[in-house]
Amino acid sequence: MSYFSDREAGALPRDRDTINQAVWDGIRAIIRSRVEDGSFGARFPAMCPDGRGPIGTDETAFWQVMRSEIPNLDEKPWHPSAAMPSMLDGLDVIEFCWQAVGKPVEGSYHSYFGHHHLNFEVEGGRAEFRDSVNRIFRRNGLVFELSEGGEIVRLAPLALADTLSRIAFRTGDSELDRLLDKSRRKFLDPDLDIRRESLEALWDAWERLKTLGGSAKKAGISSLLNSVSGPDSPRLRAALEQDAVALTELGNQLRIRHSETDREAITSHSQVDYLYHRLFALVQATLRAAEPLR
Repeated sequence: MSYFSDREAGALPRDRDTINQAVWDGIRAIIRSRVEDGSFGARFPAMCPDGRGPIGTDETAFWQVMRSEIPNLDEKPWHPSAAMPSMLDGLDVIEFCWQAVGKPVEGSYHSYFGHHHLNFEVEGGRAEFRDSVNRIFRRNGLVFELSEGGEIVRLAPLALADTLSRIAFRTGDSELDRLLDKSRRKFLDPDLDIRRESLEALWDAWERLKTLGGSAKKAGISSLLNSVSGPDSPRLRAALEQDAVALTELGNQLRIRHSETDREAITSHSQVDYLYHRLFALVQATLRAAEPLR
């Protein structure tokens, strides 16, 4: 489904990383509606008194287990007056609900109690829940997405999104591949602390890349930068050298690879985006230049 404003003016850019009250109220309403239609009976069934099968959601068990697994939630998280959870707790709630949801399908009618017994299409219910949540994320320009596997992921900036979604690291060095893949996975996490760790993995990959082919670091990176610029672009070669030196120094001066108190901390998602984008572009260029050498 798309709205007129999307078709007329285009969708909002997905660059917001704060869940406000209106967004949370919408998500809570989606959850509430699925409690009431019995969808969470797939995991938390309210049973027919005659023992003939599920008839809906055991709401008490649903909320109790949720609060035991996400302990910082308000005592009554379903209530309109409940305090809005922290962003990370709210995203955990969405993942919890995806695990529990199923699409209720009416089975036999039990005339004595006036209810239907239910079966559940789990995959269909999860897909519908995912679509509803992601529509709210999209319409509010949020950087989050509920994946097909039920995990909240952080969308990469547009310039990186396509590359990070498709790239498979096959550098010929298993440790370098591991560090690059680790950095990518952590970069796409919604938690700022984990995203900071993506920078550490990427800077470690950069240091290892400098010795690709067994060369000493200085000679190795010089050879790679020569391959990136080619023999006829001395100005580009000089600019690459400056960038390589600056990024190496940033890795030592900021709290990326070192945690001493005199290192500057990285305090926001936008800083992570900038630093990751800047070094990843250089790493990707050097890897492509190195392909003919491997």
